[in-house]
Amino acid sequence: MLLTRLAHVSQEVAAASARSRKIALLAELFRDADADDVPIVIPYLAGRLPQGRLGIGWKVLSHRVTPAAEPTLTVREVDARFTELGSVSGTGSQAERARLVGELMAAATESEQRFLFGLLTGEVRQGALDAVAVEGLAEATGAPAGDVRRAVMLAGSLQTVAQALLAEGPAALGAFRLTVGRPVLPMLAHTAASVAEAVGKLGPCAVEEKLDGIRVQVHRDGDTVRVHTRTLDDITDRLPELTAAALELKGERFILDGEVIALDEDGRPRSFQEIAGRVGSRVDVATAAAAVPVSPVFFDVLNVDGQDLLDLPFDARHAELARLVPEPMRVRRALVQGPDDLAAAEGFLADTLARGHEGVVCKALDAPYSAGRRGASWLKVKPVHTLDLVVLAAEWGHGRRTGKLSNLHLGARDEDGSFAMLGKTFKGMTDAMLTWQTERLGKLAVEDNGHVVTVRPELVVEIAYDGLQKSTRYPAGVTLRFARVVRYREDKTPAEADSVETLLAAHPEVKP
Repeated sequence: MLLTRLAHVSQEVAAASARSRKIALLAELFRDADADDVPIVIPYLAGRLPQGRLGIGWKVLSHRVTPAAEPTLTVREVDARFTELGSVSGTGSQAERARLVGELMAAATESEQRFLFGLLTGEVRQGALDAVAVEGLAEATGAPAGDVRRAVMLAGSLQTVAQALLAEGPAALGAFRLTVGRPVLPMLAHTAASVAEAVGKLGPCAVEEKLDGIRVQVHRDGDTVRVHTRTLDDITDRLPELTAAALELKGERFILDGEVIALDEDGRPRSFQEIAGRVGSRVDVATAAAAVPVSPVFFDVLNVDGQDLLDLPFDARHAELARLVPEPMRVRRALVQGPDDLAAAEGFLADTLARGHEGVVCKALDAPYSAGRRGASWLKVKPVHTLDLVVLAAEWGHGRRTGKLSNLHLGARDEDGSFAMLGKTFKGMTDAMLTWQTERLGKLAVEDNGHVVTVRPELVVEIAYDGLQKSTRYPAGVTLRFARVVRYREDKTPAEADSVETLLAAHPEVKP
């Protein structure tokens, strides 16, 4: 498939507001694609590179290259060039990357250059997410959409299912089954504003502690144990504690879903960043384990002794979990039958927060396990942290946001009266907000290098965020997790913005 075809469809999908139109565009694209194209086409549509981040900086990308007159690049040729880029290292690597990027851009037409630029900067955001791609794939091949979703769930990869479907047709879906040893994408939760709202939507449910750890899926087959993350990465060798815990359980063959957490000497959860650092440690595992010992907390079971439990209601799965896993290794929970139990549920949430955890997840007792999907039968409830911060700069957007100031640089007041940058965000912005802030920040601009517009620190914005973590990239030694814009606060002056001191006081668990 020519890259120009993919770039054109990406642009059309970005312009389409109706989900049905997006699905139709993707279905037509998949009909034209070879089976070997889809492992590249699907991540490109979602703005991802199969190779991951390639370390191509703005300095390289800002160099203008005359575009090709006619399209000749194929998606597989582009993928091969990205793979070559990813392998560059050592002395002279920056110059070599610049050369390779220049050659690639010179072979691309103007529209292809824009698409490639978006891929390399992470700015392809046209709404062609996996759920829409599943529907398009089903329409293109004549397979039932539900069967395609289930196959993706069990395979843990839309690309794998798409490749099989385009090569073999709908009959290929029968080969995808839940298998011990092969991870599946985890079930995810939507958000509710309160426990009352969650119970009102779900009816009888379990209210479970929401742990701020690393999601893990533990597979045991006899003496063999494998541990996978929510992105299906194998981290078995990094967490020997989990292998030991799995081998102590009664069953010989199972798949468990849970979190790995670390506790301090007072039994309170250590910060997410510490746990992430431990899980990411690959070299001296013994030293890392001694410094940050971790333990699993399980809340679901997907398979026991070869029996697939995905379609069982949650209360039946939990009964199997309780039979297999002792209480200290199971998540704390409270059962709620309806509105009469709300006081107890609110008390459970308050106790969970007091114990240092981030909130609760309410789970319908009659719900099956929808692997890989953000099901409406799981609703998470956690306090929303907000800050009033000052906009220090903004970056020019790409794709749908071309010509708009998008990624905001956010700062909090520091002791000396300056503003310390805490991170960036482009999330939570409506089209109207993008238009407004581009005009407003343009009037405050003091410098524009073609990528970042530095502004006078006068505009206050309310930011919601999920937590704080240490970071050496920023002057305060911390950065915001999952920051998103709530609204602009033109009624506030920069002097009324939140301070670094206030922020750190609100998060004593994070010490920069």
